[in-house]
Amino acid sequence: MYKVFEALDELVTILEEARGVPMTSSCVVPRGDILELLDEVRDALPGEVDDAQDVLDRKDEIVGAAEHQAEQTVSKANLEAEQTVAEARAEAERLVAEAQAHADRLVQDARNEADRTVAAGQAKYDDLVGRSQVEADRMIQAGRESYERSVEDGRIEQARLVSGTEVVQAAHLESARILDATADEVTRQRGECDEYVDGKLAEFADLLSHTLRTVSKGRAHLRGGGMGMPPAAPPASQPEPAVPFDYSA
Repeated sequence: MYKVFEALDELVTILEEARGVPMTSSCVVPRGDILELLDEVRDALPGEVDDAQDVLDRKDEIVGAAEHQAEQTVSKANLEAEQTVAEARAEAERLVAEAQAHADRLVQDARNEADRTVAAGQAKYDDLVGRSQVEADRMIQAGRESYERSVEDGRIEQARLVSGTEVVQAAHLESARILDATADEVTRQRGECDEYVDGKLAEFADLLSHTLRTVSKGRAHLRGGGMGMPPAAPPASQPEPAVPFDYSA
């Protein structure tokens, strides 16, 4: 490029020093020198300038081809993006369906297990209550029989000792003592029966409380899933106080 600028400077110098044509703004220059300098300028210009001119001449064609290529690229990218989104949506729907089905199976299994546990607890409760009732009836019957025997023994003893006042009074006192002792024994047996039934009912209440806590933990785990904190398990229900049996029947 230095030779180009040097040749241009020489051309300017020649033009400035050229002899002017009278009555005009033209001048007389040496044709050979000018042509030689122009050849040097042409030879000194790099090939990239000619290539750049070719590019400029084909600018519209190149820009059109580039725009067409860009449109094709954008269209292809949009199509691929739509396909990718559709595939991702289908995969997400499949995963959600599988997760829902798994959750439904877990919930159903938990319900079945809870039903089995409750049924087993109910059966055990019925068995305990039945055995307690039988034991209570047996103890009540034994107490009644003991009471009746004691009353009968008191009556016999009273009849035997009816011959004298002191003897009669002693018989009355002994009979009262026997009756009181019999009543105390019946009361004691009733208390033991109540304690036995209450203990069995307390064991069954603990079993039901443990079962309810297990079911609540399972439900809380299902509802948690990985989002947020699971809800707190409901407080264990306190066992109801045992109701004593009515022995007056």
